[in-house]
Amino acid sequence: MKLLIVEDDRMLSELVRRALVEDGYAVDVAFDGEQAEALAFVNDYDAIVLDLLLPGKSGLHLLQQMRRENRLTPTLILTGRATKEDVVRGLDVGADDYLTKPFELDELKARVRALVRRGGPRRSDQLTFGGVTLDRRRRIVTIAGEAQRMTPKEFALLEYFMTKPEEVVARTELLEKVWDLHFDPGSNVVDVHVARLRSKLRLANAGVGLETVRGVGFVLERQDANGKDTS
Repeated sequence: MKLLIVEDDRMLSELVRRALVEDGYAVDVAFDGEQAEALAFVNDYDAIVLDLLLPGKSGLHLLQQMRRENRLTPTLILTGRATKEDVVRGLDVGADDYLTKPFELDELKARVRALVRRGGPRRSDQLTFGGVTLDRRRRIVTIAGEAQRMTPKEFALLEYFMTKPEEVVARTELLEKVWDLHFDPGSNVVDVHVARLRSKLRLANAGVGLETVRGVGFVLERQDANGKDTS
């Protein structure tokens, strides 16, 4: 899942970015209203964390513009404005949640998880395919009832594949949805992480496997004990 943080305080934005990356998200950051607008209207984010007081265009103006153009990305306002009037105005303009500064990182992460779950049926709390169950709320992967150790990036990869089982997913799509803007599209970072995830699924006898589609990307398929496609 991919998030956008809009915050002009660079130290705070980096703190929030690191916390959300640790939770397995790909995160882009914008430091002013114009940069946020350019990103929010081009990319398909799963949630936005939005400050209100920004250089250039205010966060409230950006949110109004997004809602007018029917861009319904779940949005959490994160701001120092704490009066009841500020909260009511932010929610009336179209925010889905409102958190004031200072805040606890654990609460922020919990609120972001709740926002992402509101995105529709494909974002239900639990995904199941073959012998694999992925619990988004608890960030746990189980195979045949046994919890599996996954890095945050492996979890994010598997989560994305499990939203599109038996569909070919391009490398460029994975870079867009699972990594942030700073990764070189020409690198082999996707292949390395897919290989590690593939190995873990095979060793755990998951009943599913990641097949390479030459020149395009990968597909998550059901497999028998010998690694043969059963779909």
